[in-house]
Formats: sequence, structure tokens, C-alpha cells
Amino acid sequence: MSYLNMKDENLIPVVVELNTLSANYHVYYQKLRSFHWNILGENFFDLHNKFEELYTDARTKIDEIAERVLTLRHHPMSKLSDYLEISEVKEVSPLKSDRDMVLEILNDHKILLKQMSTVIEKAESASDEGTIDLIGAYIREMEKSSWMLNAWTKNTSDKLKVDVIES
Repeated sequence: MSYLNMKDENLIPVVVELNTLSANYHVYYQKLRSFHWNILGENFFDLHNKFEELYTDARTKIDEIAERVLTLRHHPMSKLSDYLEISEVKEVSPLKSDRDMVLEILNDHKILLKQMSTVIEKAESASDEGTIDLIGAYIREMEKSSWMLNAWTKNTSDKLKVDVIES
């Protein structure tokens, strides 16, 4: 039974990109857990909690992405070896400074956001509104998390861009 109002052949590129996003999220998830376990220093409490918040969110998204692939009537990728092979997010040593951990996560966010944009592009071509809606919300949430993490890396004397609007 076809409960989707989309052509199966148009959904294959969407599924491929969702599986790539899932692979990236799996490596990102494990990196966050590793940072959570290995954080040291004066920012321990803040970052230990932040990393847990981020990996809990990533775990939820991993499940939702797999369920979206299933909704599109395909099997989601599920082997760790496959995730490691296709993920642009790479494993790193957890023995980093707190600042380097945050910068690493921000770099991963850049990769994830780029992949999410690719998913949206393919979903638009397939008229896949469900995937567009799902991933659009992920983009908004990750952009906000990225802003907050980026703000953490700044000095209190740093300034944001100021555009003067003349009336």
C-alpha cells in the first residue's frame, strides 16, 4: 500500500542523504559522550552538563531520522562501520582542553548543518514536506546551540556586529 503521495524513485536521494545525516549524527553523538566523560577544569560542571544535553538531543534525532527513513519505506543504515565510513564528522581524541572540545563541536555543527541543507534540497525536489519540516526544525535548533557555544568561546569584551539604522 502506498500511503505516501510521492514517487518512490524520487525518494531515493532523500533516503541516501538522511542516512548520511544519521551517520554524521552517530559519530557526533559518540564524540559528545566522550567529551562529557573526559572534560576537566574550571568549566567542568557547565560543559559536562552541556555535553549531556547535546548528546541526549542527538540520540533523539538519530531515532527520528531512522524513523523518517522507515516512513519513506526504506531501511535505515544501522552498522557502525558504515557510519564511520561515510560520516564527515570524524572521531577525535577526547584529551582536549575545554575550549578545543567546544571548537570541535562547533566544527561538527557546521558539517551537520551543511548535510541538513542537502537533505532539504533533495526533499524539496521530491516534494517531501515531512522531511523538510523535520530537518528545518533541526536546523533552527542547531543554529541556536551553535550561537550559544560560540558565545562561550568569546571574551566578555568581544562585540557582535552592529548595523546602524538611520531613520
